[in-house]
Amino acid sequence: MADNEGPVLVQDLPMTFQVKYLGQSDARGLWGIKHTRKPVDLMVAAAKALPPGQVLPIVRLTITVDGVHLETINQEIKNEFEHMAVFFNIESISYGVQDLVYTRVFSMIIVKDNADVKGLNPFECHAFVCESRNAARRLTYALAAAFQDYSRRVKEMQTAEIDEKPPSLKKRFAIDLRTPEEIEADLETEA
Repeated sequence: MADNEGPVLVQDLPMTFQVKYLGQSDARGLWGIKHTRKPVDLMVAAAKALPPGQVLPIVRLTITVDGVHLETINQEIKNEFEHMAVFFNIESISYGVQDLVYTRVFSMIIVKDNADVKGLNPFECHAFVCESRNAARRLTYALAAAFQDYSRRVKEMQTAEIDEKPPSLKKRFAIDLRTPEEIEADLETEA
């Protein structure tokens, strides 16, 4: 796990981080810290309210050019995350950010597959506690590198003069590389 400062390049991927999984909560929008703040607050409050002896699952989070892989590594925990192994395709991730308040927390918004089903919220926020503020920043940079590679692939397909882009390549995504202090300053100027 790299705790280095500075951007992550596509050739640095895959990158693996050992993090605590805070969980997931519905988000109210596709991208922007305004859509991750409340879910993160709720997940942190739930984690703080865990009964004595119950801990958050530790997961191996791997960022690749294809997406994000999650796999539990503390199998001795007896809860709903006991044998979690999940892959989020890069096309389903719309946003990623280091949290503004909890700077060791990285969160991302996933667009669920059932987004077309009427009445269901299509956006889901997943959050992770990193070992340090720098690790959360590094994780954000790694996802930015994956987005950059995905963007390059989309542009290559477009310039190859394909008549119609596949629907999976029409989705938007964003990564917020500002520091928590810069995000907070921008939010204060908007108020």
